[in-house]
Amino acid sequence: MAKPRQKNIVERLADAGEEAMQRIGSAPGADKVLAALGSLRERVDELQKSVRGIERLEKRLGAIERRLDKLEGKGTTGRSRKTASSKRATAPPKQST
Repeated sequence: MAKPRQKNIVERLADAGEEAMQRIGSAPGADKVLAALGSLRERVDELQKSVRGIERLEKRLGAIERRLDKLEGKGTTGRSRKTASSKRATAPPKQST
């Protein structure tokens, strides 16, 4: 008689994951959780596309700034770029009375 094959760790983890997904699917309110996870995935994809667009714009801006520096005759060391984080407003110091 043949011995039943012993499962390796990957097969055991896959089985445990399938069981967990079945339990989650049958739990009350699980449809709301799964819908939220699905919409989260879509929103993350949209955010990733937006970030890629910003990176392209930053590269284009850098190229334009270098061209402008050349046209003005300043070279590359004459211009410093400020970011949004460096424009933060600070509160004036408090005066004691």
